[in-house]
Amino acid sequence: MQRANKWALLPFVAFIVLFIGIGIISGDFTAMPLNVAVLIACMIAFLMNRQEKLATKVEIFTKGAGNSNVMLMVVIFVLAGAFSSVAKGMGAVDSTVNLGLDFVPPSLLLVGLFIIGCFISVSMGTSMGTVVALAPIGVGIAESTDIPMALAMATVVGGAMFGDNLSIISDTTIAAVRTQGTNMRDKFKVNFFIVLPAAILTCVILYWLTAGSSADAVEVAKYSFVEVLPYLIVLIVALAGLNVMLVLVIGIVLSGIIGFMNGSYTFLTFIKAVSDGVIGMEDIALIAILISGLVALIEHHGGLAYLLEVVSKRVKKKKGAELGIASLVSVVDIATVNNTIAILMAGPLAKTIADKYEVDPRKSASLLDIFASFWQGLLPYSPQLLAAASIAGISTVGMWQVYSIYPLLMGVMAIIAILMGYPALKNKKKTSHK
Repeated sequence: MQRANKWALLPFVAFIVLFIGIGIISGDFTAMPLNVAVLIACMIAFLMNRQEKLATKVEIFTKGAGNSNVMLMVVIFVLAGAFSSVAKGMGAVDSTVNLGLDFVPPSLLLVGLFIIGCFISVSMGTSMGTVVALAPIGVGIAESTDIPMALAMATVVGGAMFGDNLSIISDTTIAAVRTQGTNMRDKFKVNFFIVLPAAILTCVILYWLTAGSSADAVEVAKYSFVEVLPYLIVLIVALAGLNVMLVLVIGIVLSGIIGFMNGSYTFLTFIKAVSDGVIGMEDIALIAILISGLVALIEHHGGLAYLLEVVSKRVKKKKGAELGIASLVSVVDIATVNNTIAILMAGPLAKTIADKYEVDPRKSASLLDIFASFWQGLLPYSPQLLAAASIAGISTVGMWQVYSIYPLLMGVMAIIAILMGYPALKNKKKTSHK
């Protein structure tokens, strides 16, 4: 790493200003495509340091973009997209929702909605997919009871963020694990112990808020337990330590077999579902490659050294380093409103800080994912809140001001975990990159 140079951060600053500026001017924070914003930032990075040959910059960029960690991340993104698409296409999402609703008593409708959201998001690995699947159910519950619509929608978002943060096929988990040099299973365990109290407290609060609510019967559609099996098996074998790529292949094949059995798929429609899932991940895969190349250039020009110098002035111990990592990813997520992008951008510096102050990579990966998800479930202009509010026909502000229970508790528990040094982690001689 070269000597500290604050001007090397200009491409990153331009990316943030461009994204926020167009969002403010247009009133739509999705108006500026992230891939275009990253491309512009890359161009600015190439134009800097004119004394250096363009060929040298290209070599640095391509080495950063194409390193083994990034390529493995891309492959996992693609397989995760294929599994999610194939499982959804054969009815796994609908069966999971209806199976959960069938076992939820009327007095626990909102608690059940949150738990179902947690399971679906852990299974699917996508908060947006969970919101889209569950928001109509939440609307139905609110309309058939005296539960506020904003509370029902915030509950859907909370359940969605639980799995987005934890799922082994979530793009945020993949990014956090790869940038910190740990594995899925170990990160899941550390992360789970931090957020579990938040999930339990959320259930208690939701029950307390809705205990006296009058409820009509919520109609439950047909479901098949067999269609839920791919989610369960993928989760079990992943936690058992099987290589994540093999886990996802098993999920794709099993979902396909069930789809053939229940008539959801022919060979051609199965192939189409796999293709749709791969295509759905192409954008985030390309952005991951571009950001990795961009970070390599910024690091070469001294930008990461400058950030590390600034952070180091305020950090003296491990707890300070962990708070620094949390703050770093928080700032990026508030600016980009995309937790995966925030982790990809903050990850390399977080790794440097973690190594310098001996923060366990399992903990640094968990903190990156938790704080990115915390803000993603809280910001009134995040895609998750906007999607839920749009389906329900309400404003995101009502959800944000009063009812964002789980995201808030998740952030609080993560801060407590930092201050208390929880969970206590034993040193590992060698970390497996699965």
